Amino acid sequence: MNKFEEQRIKRAFQQRNWHEIKTEDSWHILKVVSELVEGFDKMAKIGPCVSIFGSARSKPEDADYLLAEEIAFKVSQLGFGVISGGGPGIMEAANKGAQRAKGKSVGLTIKLPFEQGSNPYIDFDKNLMFNFFFVRKLMFIKYAQGFIVLPGGFGTCDELFEALTLIQTGKIGRFPIVLVDKQFWGGMIDWIKKTMLKEAENINPEDLDLFVLTDTADEAVAAIDNFYKKHNISPNM
Repeated sequence: MNKFEEQRIKRAFQQRNWHEIKTEDSWHILKVVSELVEGFDKMAKIGPCVSIFGSARSKPEDADYLLAEEIAFKVSQLGFGVISGGGPGIMEAANKGAQRAKGKSVGLTIKLPFEQGSNPYIDFDKNLMFNFFFVRKLMFIKYAQGFIVLPGGFGTCDELFEALTLIQTGKIGRFPIVLVDKQFWGGMIDWIKKTMLKEAENINPEDLDLFVLTDTADEAVAAIDNFYKKHNISPNM
């Protein structure tokens, strides 16, 4: 167990009285409101964007890093800005591709004790720092016109299923969700079809239409472009 994990466990079991808990929660409310106001103010000025997600652990020489950079480049050429989590790995690749295409490069960075800060490919005026995951995730969803998900870990899956749930329940409008790398996502998709759908009947067959599975940059970008052409609508410009 590393030092950070030990500190986290100690904080979780720290004894506090009810007055201390209420006082701390009140201050948290003010911090949340502050992050929401700043996020809404800055993101509303950017225009239509596509959120790109994936592992923070990918290296610049990795195939998924290079693929993410190419996808972001091509998405930017369509006129979309690119939103990433602002950190290293796939996030860095997304911002790098957007800058290479001279598109808008947005980074929504989260303050964590064990990860690096913002990557160097975010536009200076579009680099937002967050303390709260749920506020940051709201910005990803609220200001995205599409969602492209490359291989990643728990955080990537959290963002993916958040988007799927909100669309499925009608809490947000329909927008394209693209999973990239059939080999990586294939096992999960099989489980969704065989277990979640057929055996447990926890979703409806039409829920499988909420996402598409692709392998290349051209396929991923075409899925975004074709979605708006098929439904005869334009992104929120």
